[in-house]
Amino acid sequence: MVLGIMQPYFLPYIGYLQLIQAVDHFILLDEVQYIRHGWIERNRILKPSKDDWQYIKVPLQKHERETLIKDVKIDNAKDWRKTILAQLMHYKKGNPRYASSVGLVEQALNIDTDSITQLNAHSLKVMASHLGINTPISIFSEMGMEIEEVKGAGDWALNISKALGADVYINPINGKELFDSEAFTKAGINLCFIKPKEVRYSQPNN
Repeated sequence: MVLGIMQPYFLPYIGYLQLIQAVDHFILLDEVQYIRHGWIERNRILKPSKDDWQYIKVPLQKHERETLIKDVKIDNAKDWRKTILAQLMHYKKGNPRYASSVGLVEQALNIDTDSITQLNAHSLKVMASHLGINTPISIFSEMGMEIEEVKGAGDWALNISKALGADVYINPINGKELFDSEAFTKAGINLCFIKPKEVRYSQPNN
């Protein structure tokens, strides 16, 4: 089995979806500490009038610094879906794919939950299905899995791979320095890294 593991990102970049396509089983790791200013509850889009970017965000309830991702809650008192869709409206001009693209975003955000993990899992499954990617996507905290003690960031992938009997583990190349390749080799797991191709397409700004 080829395994991939990532934290649950919000409407993630193409390389994230490329990783899901490349593996037999994809796991959203949500039993680690939530890190502020990451990509769990936000992403970036173009600004309407400048050659620059802006954030789209899911508002979160206040939580302690040590809170695990699985316990982070969305602040649904705010109409954040409406705000995000309004931020996308400037893409409409001269874009024949606007309606279908925004429809996909609406579908990706259409889940009644206060869990950022559940929202991101739902969104990923919607996007993967749209792209014809059939890889099973699981949430780690729901799997009831017992793994060896994690002593470093790279141990999560190694110990989960061991527990599931994975033959190959694939990770985005940007995280290469986190992993002990000898430990994977010793466990009989082939450690691989994937690098996305840059995709350029016509749009108003660079």
